[in-house]
This record gives sequence, structure tokens and C-alpha cells, in this order.
Amino acid sequence: MTDKRYIEIVTNPGTVKLEDIPVLEYTDFVTFLDLVMGEEGTHCVAYFVLPQPGYYRFICCMAADENHALLVFSHIQHIDPALSLPSITAKHFQFHVFEREMHENFGIDFAGHPWLKPVRYPFDRADQSQVMNNYPFYSIDGEQLHEVGVGPVHAGIIEPGHFRFICHGEQVLHLEIQLGYQHRAIERLFVERSGILQQSVLAESIAGDTVIGHALAYAAAIESLAGITVSKNLSVERIIALELERIAVHIGDTAALCTDIAYQFGQVVNEALRTIIINTTQLWCGNRFGKGLIRPGGSNYPLKPLVIGEVLKNLKEVEERYLQVTARIFSLPSVLGRFEGTGKVTTMQASLIGAVGMAAKSSGMYRDIRWSHPFSAYGDLLYEPVMLHKGDVWSRAMLRKKEVEKSMAVIRELLKEITNYELRITNDEIVSPNYDLQLAPSSMVVSLVEGWRGEICHVAITDDEGRIVLYKAKDPSLHNWMALALAVRNQEISDFPLCNKSFNLSYCGNDL
Repeated sequence: MTDKRYIEIVTNPGTVKLEDIPVLEYTDFVTFLDLVMGEEGTHCVAYFVLPQPGYYRFICCMAADENHALLVFSHIQHIDPALSLPSITAKHFQFHVFEREMHENFGIDFAGHPWLKPVRYPFDRADQSQVMNNYPFYSIDGEQLHEVGVGPVHAGIIEPGHFRFICHGEQVLHLEIQLGYQHRAIERLFVERSGILQQSVLAESIAGDTVIGHALAYAAAIESLAGITVSKNLSVERIIALELERIAVHIGDTAALCTDIAYQFGQVVNEALRTIIINTTQLWCGNRFGKGLIRPGGSNYPLKPLVIGEVLKNLKEVEERYLQVTARIFSLPSVLGRFEGTGKVTTMQASLIGAVGMAAKSSGMYRDIRWSHPFSAYGDLLYEPVMLHKGDVWSRAMLRKKEVEKSMAVIRELLKEITNYELRITNDEIVSPNYDLQLAPSSMVVSLVEGWRGEICHVAITDDEGRIVLYKAKDPSLHNWMALALAVRNQEISDFPLCNKSFNLSYCGNDL
């Protein structure tokens, strides 16, 4: 018998009619959510408000990893300046950021929420009195304690964020991370800029180091709403690009980790190897980060034999040198002394905060969209994630190494699927992007992609005429910043840069 409390999406991406999403009473909504959260591997990928005339519709999308499906359900509340709901966060902490965002945007109170603070400071936030300078930092009284503030302006040329430490001597007791300094209204722009080309460029701008991941999530969402399916070759090409992006960032982060422990040899070698990979992407599409490569409906840059040859040649060179340098990195006592046991996040902590991607897999969680909700060419690959258990800097560094190796193997396997280029031209299989797609009316699409950081989620909702009226984009950093705050507890404050770099989370991916 079908459970009428939710609608199940079994494809990724998946589109449903808004009228088919069940509406529950809030008490029933919470009861069902408790039941769902009791299942192994189930977590929230999106929980947001769809404003309607006279009422708010709260839509929740839960990923059932073991069942390889998404469960979607909702509840409705009349618009009221004094609207207050019992907080879900009090029982399921991973909902904290979703409820905080709804509180910030709409003024909805969540009674019992332990941390109801601003997330992004949008210009149209409900409470204009909440500003950067009066952010309510957590504090601990004690004559032997002191606070250390870092940022928002940093010594390096990086994005703005403020880190407030409470320390006992050199020991960090608590870290609170304040973001929101560069809110760009990206989600609003997806609605205001109705052209698919403009929206594609917006998707590429969500997080500058995850161009392919976010562009793919957007393109797949639009194609699902339009009811079209791209060719197998294009699907394969997109995943090759995604894995090249993963390789480049992981190698670059290996270099950065070496920088933070003053191991210059590891730094310079890995920086050089990263350059080879991003230059390969530049040869393919004219941009080192893949801008312009992923577009709905087709491609302006089909993978030609010349590029395929360069991909294979460069992968061989990079793999040989990367394995050599990482073998040295992970055998040096001076490196291991800094990596091992530093910045631990336990499996329980990762689960409670809803960690995704690298932060989850390095702490013993089997969480990877390529396995749980296969998309694009992953459907035929039967991908098995890499997983480690220590949850420390060493695990996060080693996970990068193992994922680089696996991504290279995936690319080589997928290249075997690319059919003869000349034959594809003859068969008119190479299709240009389509910027005039008609989207399904009164519908919602959920598109998940495993970017190099982890789970990317894009949700789009259309009106009766098929225009996008709401767009939600989620970078994995939204889940994982709390993991960094937990990782530095009881560490020396001098270990913070190393812990921070081991996650390499996105400021702008959070500050949409």
C-alpha cells in the first residue's frame, strides 16, 4: 500500500507536480520526519519555504541513501508575523541551518532551536536589526579564558569569514564561524534572470572552485523539467569533466595541506600537477575551471580525439608523479605527526550534523551521491565510495589521494564509452545547447550531484506557465562548516589553519 505521507522520487534528477506533494499537519509532519530519520543513511537535502498568497508552504526533501530514493513531503502555515513552530533542530541537529535560514528570511520562530542565528544577512531579511556588528556570539565567562578573532579580512587573498575562538591558553574550547559577508542573492537572480543561458552562468558562479558540479546540477534540473534526455556520449563527457574537476581540486588541496605544515616539496610538486589538470580542461573548453562547458540540452565543446588523447596522456603523467609524491608525504614522520589525530570528527558527530561528501566519508559515513542517487553516466558504473574512519586531518588528506586514483580510473573507463567522433558527426549526435526549452508547469525538480566537496542540491519550482518562481541551490559547505567547528575543539589554536584547509569549505558557496 502506498504511503500517502510522501511522494517518492527514484530518479536523479527527478521532477514531480506540486499538487502531488503531500501536505501534512505539522504534528504529523514532525512524526513522519522522526520515523524517516530513524532509517540508516537518511538525511535532509533541502527544507525550505515556498511563499504562496496568504500562506507558507514548507517543503522537505529527504535522501534515503540505502533505498536510493528521495522522499518529498510538506506542511502549510498561514502567514503570521508571530508564526512559531516547535523546532525540529532540537531533536535532529542537521536541520539547524535550514530553520535558521527560514527564520532569517521570513521571521518564522522555531521554539526550542538552540542556535537561531543569521546565516547570510540578505538585504530583504525579516529582521533588519540583525547586522554583522551585533551578531550574538556564544561566550563563556572565566578569568582564565580569552577570545581570539580571525577575519573577516584574512592575510591571504581569500573570501571573507569571521572565526571567533574561545581558548584556555592554547587550547580551543569553542569555535563559532560567522559568514554572510558576501551575500549575492544568487537564488533570487535565478528567478529574475529568466534566460537559460544567464542562469547557466549563474550556476557556474555559485562556488568558483566547483564550476562543473553546480553547472551540471543546474543543467540536469532544467533538462528534467523540460522532459528531455541527453545522449549517452554527452552524459559521459559531463562526468569526465566532473572527475577532472575533482582531481584538480584534490591535488591542489594536497599542496595546500603541505603548505600549512611547511613541507615545501610536497606543495610545489602538487601545485604543478594541479596545473596540468586544469590546463587540460582549458584545452577542452577554453577555460581552466570549465566555464562554458556544461550547458542544458547539448554542448559547445564535444570531446574530440585530440582532447581525449591529451586527457589520457596527462592523467598518466599526473598519476605517476602524484603517487610518488603522496607516498613520500604519507610516510614522513614530520608530516604524520601533524596529520594524525589532529582535528578529529567522529562518525556520530558527522551523522548528527548531516555531514556530506569528504567530511562524511573521512569520518566513517558511506555517503556519496554517485552511489546513493546515481546521476548522468554514473547509473551504469555501480560506483563504490572511498571511505575512511579516523575523521582526522590524515583521513581527509588520504581520502583526497584515494579519490584522485579512483577518479582517474573512472575517466579511463568512461572514455571507452565515447564512440568515434566522425561517426557522431555523421549521425548528428552532437547537439548544441538549447536555451529555449519549455519547462513543465507547476512542478518541482530536485537535482543532486556529488561535487568534489560532496552533495550539491539544486531545487527549482515553476509556476502555471512553466517559469521558475523559486530556486534553491545548496553547496556541501552549508552542511560541513559545523564539522570544522567541531574539529578544532580541544586542539591547539595553531592547528586551526591545518584543520581549516583539510576541509577547504566554500565561503561563497554558503553565502549565496
